[in-house]
Amino acid sequence: MNWNAIAAIYRFEMARTFRTLVQSVISPVLSTSLYFIVFGAAIGSRIDQVEGVSYGAFIVPGLIMLTVLTQSTSNASFGIYFPKFIGTVYELLSAPISFFEIVIGYVGAAATKAFMIGIIILITAHFFVDLTIAHPVWMMLFLILTCISFALLGFIIGIWAGNFEQLQLVPMLVITPLVFLGGSFYSISMLPPVWQTITLFNPVVYLISGFRWAFFGQADVALGWSIAAIILFMSACLITIGWIFRSGYKLRA
Repeated sequence: MNWNAIAAIYRFEMARTFRTLVQSVISPVLSTSLYFIVFGAAIGSRIDQVEGVSYGAFIVPGLIMLTVLTQSTSNASFGIYFPKFIGTVYELLSAPISFFEIVIGYVGAAATKAFMIGIIILITAHFFVDLTIAHPVWMMLFLILTCISFALLGFIIGIWAGNFEQLQLVPMLVITPLVFLGGSFYSISMLPPVWQTITLFNPVVYLISGFRWAFFGQADVALGWSIAAIILFMSACLITIGWIFRSGYKLRA
């Protein structure tokens, strides 16, 4: 294992984050603050509690998931796509580093950035609502696994994308709608029975539900299903990446 090469990729990607601090960190925090103002204050004033939890606190796990899922996917996809776009990927391919080590470097950096933003948003939430975390260890575990899983998805998207439009296609048209429809701002128990059943086919429901359970000790679906869903999703991404490289795919500009 070439740890020096992995560390070089990781440091380069992390340095890019701090060079674009406004875009990478401050922008997601401001967007989340606006969600708190609109949903927490405007709508929250009309909804007293959801399942015994104040509405402002109830939406915190969903807001964190919304940002973490989109940021981890976008960071990983852009990280591997941009070298292809400007042609510097050949420097990476000529280096003594395997595809597995490339994945670790890019995915690790993207997951770290998403995790940092998730923690910053969690801290920001305390300025708007009174929030206690019932199971902090489980909360951190869910957050880390989610960051890694969707960073793997983003890496796959970055390999597949042929232009910037394709790069944004999945985060904007797939992930964001799934999060909004996955119970991020409401409990699926508030929906009619038919829509509750339909919503259970949304995989993001299980991620948000498990994450919310870590905060408040209650969830829309059983905790075991949430754990199984995130492990299954991560496994599917790993298998897909392995298949891509075993099939002879070559990174190229």
